[in-house]
Amino acid sequence: MDKKPDKKPDKKPIVNAANVKKRGSLKDYFKGVRTEMRKVVWPTRKELASYTGVVIMTCVVFSLAFWAFDSGFLALLKAVLNINM
Repeated sequence: MDKKPDKKPDKKPIVNAANVKKRGSLKDYFKGVRTEMRKVVWPTRKELASYTGVVIMTCVVFSLAFWAFDSGFLALLKAVLNINM
């Protein structure tokens, strides 16, 4: 006869002072933000202009592609459903 192993109850994590994070003050938060912002390497004007151009051109290309797809799909639906506008 097979014996089923006894199930042991799940152990709960031990909560002590080392595991509990203290909630800092608002002043400490902004102090940390300021410290991290000083570590940021900001792009030069030339890099910023280049990145902006890439983003704008990407938006233009995708908008034209979506417009072409939408127009083609609309023309296909008009032809299949025999819709006249």
